[in-house]
Amino acid sequence: MPVKNRFAELHGDITAWRRDLHQHPEILFETHRTSALVAEKLQAFGCDEVVTGIGRTGVVGVIKGRGTGSGKVIGLRADMDALPIEEQTGVEYASKTPGAMHACGHDGHTAMLLGAAQYLAETRNFDGTVVVIFQPAEEGGGGGKEMCQDGMMERFGIQEVYGMHNWPGQPVGSFSIRSGAFFAATDQYEITIHGKGGHAAKPHQTVDPVVIAAQLVQAIQSISSRNADPDDPIVVSVTSIESSSKAFNVIPARVTLKGTMRTMSKENRALGEERIKALAPLTAEAFGGTAEVRWIAGYPSMVNSEEQTEFAADVAEAISGGCERNAPITMGGEDFAYMLEERPGAYILVGNGDSADVHNPGYNFNDEAIPAGCSWWAEIVERRMPVIN
Repeated sequence: MPVKNRFAELHGDITAWRRDLHQHPEILFETHRTSALVAEKLQAFGCDEVVTGIGRTGVVGVIKGRGTGSGKVIGLRADMDALPIEEQTGVEYASKTPGAMHACGHDGHTAMLLGAAQYLAETRNFDGTVVVIFQPAEEGGGGGKEMCQDGMMERFGIQEVYGMHNWPGQPVGSFSIRSGAFFAATDQYEITIHGKGGHAAKPHQTVDPVVIAAQLVQAIQSISSRNADPDDPIVVSVTSIESSSKAFNVIPARVTLKGTMRTMSKENRALGEERIKALAPLTAEAFGGTAEVRWIAGYPSMVNSEEQTEFAADVAEAISGGCERNAPITMGGEDFAYMLEERPGAYILVGNGDSADVHNPGYNFNDEAIPAGCSWWAEIVERRMPVIN
C-alpha cells in the first residue's frame, strides 16, 4: 500500500497549516494559539469529541469508526511546542516571534496528525476509536507526563499509543524504528564546590575550588569508562563551569559545575546518579573543600513495545517499501516515554532528508514528508482496527 491518494490531495492544505504554525511558534506550555487552532480544526473535521486543557494546554480529539464493536482504542500523539532559538532559515514563512522557532519539526508533526485526523473523520474506515493527542511542552517541560497525570489514558480508554518524529539525514518519507530502549533518559545535575578564596599569589592560604572542579570533571568521566557495562550506553557530560569570581588574580571561594547524564537502562541511570553523588563530596574532601549535588531527574528512557514496534514497522514498510527495523539508539530524550510507560506502543522516525539537524537555527521541516507521515498514522488505525463485515 503506497501513500494514500487522499493525502496527495490534502498536501497543499496540510503544508499551509504547517507553515502557519511555523510562523507562530510557542514554547513549552504557552501553546495557546496552536492549541486553539488545533481544537478549531478538529471540530471542523467533525470529531466526535474535542477536549482542551489536558496537561494544561494539551488537546485531545476522539474519532469513532463505522463501528466500535472491536472495543479497541488507539492513541496517536504529536507534539506542538517550539524552541527558544532565533531562526536563521531565511524562508518566507520564517518565525514572526523573536527568539522562538520550530527547530525540531513539531509544526510538521502537528500538521501531519491534523491531516490524518481529517482523513479518519471523513472515512471512518475502521472499527474502534481513535484518540488524537496534541501535546505541549515536549522540549523540557514534560507535557506528556502532565497529560498522563491528568488521567488522559483512563479518561479516553486508550489501549495503545503511537508517536512519530521527523529525522534529518534519513531519506524523505522513509521510516526507521527499533524495539526496546530507543531514546535515552535525560537527567541533569548541579554540583556546588566550596573552598576558601584568596589571592592567586598565595594559593597556600586557600582551598582552591577550581582545582577540585578540575579533578571532579576527570573523575566523572570514569563512570562510563570504568563503572558501567560497555554494552549499556551512558554519557555523562559537564557542560558548564562557573566561578564566584571573574578576576584574574583571585582564587574563588566557590565553583559550580552543571551537566547532563544520558542513559538507556534503569540500572545505569541509578548507577550514574549514585556515582556522581559519591564522587563530588569525596573529591572535594580530599582537597580540603566540600561539595553538594543537586540532582534534577529528567525524562525516562523511551522504550518501544515489541509487538507494537513490529506492527508499526510493517505499516511503514507497506507505505514506503521498506523500514529500518534496527535503527541506532539516540542519546537524545523524548517525553513520549511517559505515555509508553502507561500503555504499550511504538515511536517511529520518518525521514526529513538532507536538512540541518534538529535544534539548529537553520533547521526546517521538509513538507515532502507529509504524505508518508499522514499515511502511516491513518494506516496504523485502519490495520489495527479493521472494519468488521
